[in-house]
This record gives sequence, structure tokens and C-alpha cells, in this order.
Amino acid sequence: MEIDKDLAARQEARVLCRQAENAQKKLRTMTQTQLDAITAAMAKAFENANAELAELAVRETNFGNVEDKMVKNRFAAVTVQAAIRDMKTVGILKETPGLWEVGVPVGLIAAIVPSTNPTSTVCYKAQIALKSGNAIVFSPHPKALECTLRAVRILEQAAVGAGAPAGSIGCLSLASMAGCQELMAAPEVRLILATGGPAMVRAAYSSGKPAIGVGAGNGPAYIHHSADLGHALECILKSKSFDNGTVCASEQSIVIEKSMENAVRQEAQKRGFYFMNQEEAGRLAKLLFRPNGALNPEIVGKTATFLAEKAGFSVPKGTKILVAREQEAGPTRPYSMEKLCPVLAFFVMDSEDAVLQKAIEVLTHEGSGHTFAIHAADEAVIRRFALQIPVSRFLVNTPAALGGIGATTKLFPALTLGCGAVGGSSSSNNISPMDLINIRRVAWGREQPSVDNDLVERIAAKILERLG
Repeated sequence: MEIDKDLAARQEARVLCRQAENAQKKLRTMTQTQLDAITAAMAKAFENANAELAELAVRETNFGNVEDKMVKNRFAAVTVQAAIRDMKTVGILKETPGLWEVGVPVGLIAAIVPSTNPTSTVCYKAQIALKSGNAIVFSPHPKALECTLRAVRILEQAAVGAGAPAGSIGCLSLASMAGCQELMAAPEVRLILATGGPAMVRAAYSSGKPAIGVGAGNGPAYIHHSADLGHALECILKSKSFDNGTVCASEQSIVIEKSMENAVRQEAQKRGFYFMNQEEAGRLAKLLFRPNGALNPEIVGKTATFLAEKAGFSVPKGTKILVAREQEAGPTRPYSMEKLCPVLAFFVMDSEDAVLQKAIEVLTHEGSGHTFAIHAADEAVIRRFALQIPVSRFLVNTPAALGGIGATTKLFPALTLGCGAVGGSSSSNNISPMDLINIRRVAWGREQPSVDNDLVERIAAKILERLG
């Protein structure tokens, strides 16, 4: 008899949640030392499997490249582990006279995994979950099922070997929307950690459970006339070509003033930027999005040369980024939206005021609350823009893809980037273990002030005198 896949996926989600809830009961009694040993073992095992997982992810999804996937995996294992190693997340976190703060795990976490970062996201989310005493069950993307399952199995085995209860880390083996919905709605789940497309994030927030979701990235990069132009373009090149543009924090457009246009074009062309003419840009635009407005998965994580060839035009050898001139933002302007490939919009404005307004316009259309990059030496302009641009990550003189996740900045190293209320997210943080705990506050009563009975009697007498 043929088994209904959706029913099987729902049943699997229920079983995994029950197992994880049992594991959660044990995890929440563990000490910080025990949890730290578990996450350290997980990170080490994942790092040892780095190359295998990167190759598997690229082969299965056909997104990005192995070398950069390995950088992401190492970031998730080594950099994240270093950041959380000495972090206090459970037990008494802080003691002040009359007030204690106690870290309490939120409970079982349902985690959605994107196809663009299917292994690194698993390592990162599993570490921050168990570091804070929480069990976690993953829902993989159908295009990345095999590599996500492999990553989870490696982490699960390492965790159990280091003392974690069985069931602490689980993963749906049947990737389907039905299974994912069952997981998010499961009574055992206390929090949803959603990284994925807009529809998936909306589903997480509509589940009736507390959720931390990620909005779309669509970050502009402003090159100010005070910037080191060569450094700015190298940052953008490194960022936008990293893993073929699949990091949501990567730049989606360059915005400059008219006086900078010739210099920017000349310097950019030397570095592998190709400025498409109107016909070429029109051809590529037809490939970027489907008629319903959804991003075409066939262009995600592909190289600039592949995209040009697919669109029917040729580019010079060594081309790494395709650039299209644009002036407007909106649903009929594909270059003004998030493009998870090495393609940029190029906005040329008449003044700094116009640049500011255009950046806000782009982000208001898509990407509110996510990321903005500025390249400038003038602190006054940095301060001006920082006070007005509606983002949670305002990056200065750094590659946005790497700066946004905390690899080249002092931001917490994370692969889930909150967009705040303006972006429809419950948090504006780079999500850390501290976002996965509740704080129990133990508060002592204050001493009551002594009462001056003579003063009370005098006041009462005056009141009676006025009334009489």
C-alpha cells in the first residue's frame, strides 16, 4: 500500500517533538559546564566534516560554491563556538543586592533551514539552542534534504556522545510543507526559529507560537565621496560574489552621487564588475523573477558568467558581478529587489539628500529592518544616515555579507538576522543563545520607610480645621 507522504511527515513531526520534549526535561536540569561540553563537541565534529558537508550542499542544491560553503561552515562551527564559549545562559546569571537574574531555557525549538545555507545554519542553530538548554527539531528545505540530514546526524551523534540526552537534536526526514506545519503547530514546541523565504517566515508568525523570523535582505551600499573607492569596491566585490551572492546580508544595490559615477565605473570595471547595457539588463531581468513575483530558483547562487550566458549575452573573461542601471524601486523593478546571485542595481543620484531618500525608498519596498552598508571616511555623513536608515545592521567600510553576520564586525556571529518591528520581526538582534532563554527575576522586598506619627497627626488636624 502506498503511504501518503504528507501524513507520514506529520506523524514523523509528532514523534520527533515527543522525543525532543523528553530530552528537554533533562537538558533544562544540566549545568552550564555540561552544556558547554556538549556544544564544544558538536562544533568540533562539524568542523571535522566541513569539506564533506560543503561538497554535499553544493551538489544537492546547485547553489554557491564549495570553497565559500566551507568558509560558512567554519564560521558556524569555530567562530560561533568561540563567541558562546564563555557566555552564561543558565542558572544565576547576575546577582545584585535585592535582585537576582536566572536564565531559563524557553523549551523545544522548531527550526526552519534555508536551502542557501543548509548545513552552516544547522550547526549555528543547534549550538545556540543547546548552549541555552533547549532541544531543537529541524525542518529542512526540500532542495537540501540530504545535506541537512547529514549535518544534523553529525551534530546529534556528537551531542549524545558528550552527554546530551537522545532526541535533543532532531530533523524531519520527509521534507514537506505538511510536516513543517505540523512541527510548528506541535504543542511541545515553545519557539520557532525561522530562516527562509518570506512565505515560510509568515507561516511561522501565523502559527500562534512565539517566533523569531528573518525578513528579506535588500541592502543598498552607499559609496560616499569621502570613501577609499578602491577599498569600497573590493568590499562589495568580495561580499556580493561570496558563495555567489546567497548571503541575505549581501549588497543588492550601489547608490552614489552623480559626481562619483565615472570614477566608480572605471574602478569597478577593473575589478570584474560588468555594467550591462539596457538590452542586456532587460534580458537578464526576465530571468530573475517568475511571473508571480517570486525569485527564480534557477538563478540563485549562480555565477555572473552563467547568468549572462543564460540571458543570451557575453561578458569579458573574469566578470564576477553584473550591474544594471536603475532609478526606481518597486514591484515592477526587478533590480530594486533582493537577488540571491551576483547581480547589483546601480542608482546614480543628484545629491546626498537624494541618496538618503533613495536608500529609504529601496528598503521600504523590500528589506526594511535588515542591512545597509556605507563606505565613507566622513563621520558626519555616517552619523546622519545611521539616524535615519530603517535597518538593524548599519555597516561601515566592510563587506556587508560578512559584516552583517558578524565575521568582520563586532556583531554577534549569527546566521539568523532579526529585522525588528519595522521588518516584521520580533527581534532586531543577530540571534544568540540569549534570545533563546527567559529571565526569571528573584526580587527581595524593600524596607518600609518609618512613619512619623506626630507629622501624620498634625496634617490630619490641619485638614479637619479647614473642613470645619
